[in-house]
Amino acid sequence: MVMTVREWAQKSFSEETERPDSFLERFRGPTNTDMQAPPSRKRKCNVKVLSPSDDAYYYWLLVIGAAVFYNWTLLVVRACFDELQMRNVLVWLVLDYICDGVYILDIAVRLHTGFLDQGLMVKDTRRLREAYIQTFQCKSDICSILPTDLLYLTVGISYTPLLRFNRLLRLPRLFEWFERTETRTGYPNAFRICKLVLYILVIIHWNACVYYSFSKVLGLGSDSWVYPNASDPEFGSLTRSYIYCLYWSTLTLTTIGETPPPVRDEEYLFLIFDFLVGVLIFASIVGNVGSMISNMNATRAGFQSRVDTLKHYMQFRHVSKALEQRVIRWFDYLWTNQKTIDEQEVLRSLPNKLRAEIAINVHLETLKKVRIFQDCEAGLLVELVLKLRPQVFSPGDYICRKGDVGKEMYIIKDGQLAVVGEDGATQYAVLTSGSCFGEISILNISGSKMGNRRTANIRSLGYSDLFCLSKQDLMDALQEFPHARAQLEQRGRDILRKEGLLEEVNVSAGEELEEKVERLETSLDRLQTSMARLQSEFNSSQLRLKQRITTLEHNVTTVATCSGFLSDGVESVFGGDGVCSEINIRL
Repeated sequence: MVMTVREWAQKSFSEETERPDSFLERFRGPTNTDMQAPPSRKRKCNVKVLSPSDDAYYYWLLVIGAAVFYNWTLLVVRACFDELQMRNVLVWLVLDYICDGVYILDIAVRLHTGFLDQGLMVKDTRRLREAYIQTFQCKSDICSILPTDLLYLTVGISYTPLLRFNRLLRLPRLFEWFERTETRTGYPNAFRICKLVLYILVIIHWNACVYYSFSKVLGLGSDSWVYPNASDPEFGSLTRSYIYCLYWSTLTLTTIGETPPPVRDEEYLFLIFDFLVGVLIFASIVGNVGSMISNMNATRAGFQSRVDTLKHYMQFRHVSKALEQRVIRWFDYLWTNQKTIDEQEVLRSLPNKLRAEIAINVHLETLKKVRIFQDCEAGLLVELVLKLRPQVFSPGDYICRKGDVGKEMYIIKDGQLAVVGEDGATQYAVLTSGSCFGEISILNISGSKMGNRRTANIRSLGYSDLFCLSKQDLMDALQEFPHARAQLEQRGRDILRKEGLLEEVNVSAGEELEEKVERLETSLDRLQTSMARLQSEFNSSQLRLKQRITTLEHNVTTVATCSGFLSDGVESVFGGDGVCSEINIRL
């Protein structure tokens, strides 16, 4: 059954796979599926191993989760309400044994579920089996399929649900499905609310069944607190019995009250326990629902806070009404078109490779139209995409003016821009999605008459979404890709030559000057190396000279000391100055 589900999932996904985009394939490179493993000499048995991230594994969790939910909801009600169990014995036996079969298959699935070891998926069945057997979950799974329900042959078939309570040990599989669904769904807050409501309903359901069983132990209709006697026609039906107990459980656990007061000590203790559980449930409801609502409105609250702060600032600074309305309309455009999310902040936790791939997928249609991205290397594409910053301009805003110092280049994502004259009304051209401009002024092309100044006035016709790339970011990216830089500079020269803003003489002179500067830098490096070597040799020679002088000074001091000692001895023996001088000289 597991293999059938897996093959069906793979077949459906392969049919829905779209044709790969060449632009993305060039950026991504070969995938794991494209890399074929080397042929093995030994022919091994093809054993399917599921990955916890596969869709087939997720769908299997849905199947085992349904079986666990069946046992957690129906076993207790069948154990408490004997009439429900005895009315459809054959149906319950079939459903029970189907769930048992699913439980057994789940053990087989666990034995063939891979895990990561040093970042690689382990698919060795022997290692998978050993890892699963050593876990506590293996013992719990085995206990959950023990045939304890066969004891009904001795105690009676009405006790079958009670004998099957070991099936409740598979609850972690249901929790696992909840966790993976919460990760996969596009509406996690709504799913959390539904899960919380489900938990509350199950607790109320269990409490209702326990209340009915407790009433049977004390005696149905024995007092006003327990469930009335079944001999009463109004409370004799199975439906009325369950609904009344469910109603009583809801009132008690929600701490609403309005139920008959207890009479016996046992009833007081039972009700105290229920009230405590009800307080915890109520606190859980308030806390979780409040947190979910806050998370659902977090984006709107943050955006509204920014708008309110800016409104207060404009009122405090007495900004004109016309400008204030433009700012408010700009914020309204951002919220209406869902452009309030800071993409850099959202993707900050991802590695650069994934961030770049997400950015390319999100802005694929725009980037494919940009000529500078058509033939660039994948590494440069990563560098540029990660440095792009989105900007939104209002109708009539000037993106750049002729003569301004160029510090950024722009790529049009959405909207239309016009190249206008000095009067702001005459339109020379209209730029649309995929066009880029501003690279000429930030490339510092040799021979350009404008230098790093803007060469045209560009104005937004409506709301325009642009990508901005600063000069420093572009230079850092192009530093390691000289071929792409040469292409951009050549494109800029062509545009400048077409507009008559390029001086060809200065270009060649600039190139010769660059060569001279490079030669001077090379010569300076050689001189610095030679100077460092000479300095090292000088230091070494000076050190040796100091050592020799120190040795000589030591020798002279020793000779002088010996000379003084001998002169005193000679004078006492010979008593003559001339002989003493002669002896000193000889020494």
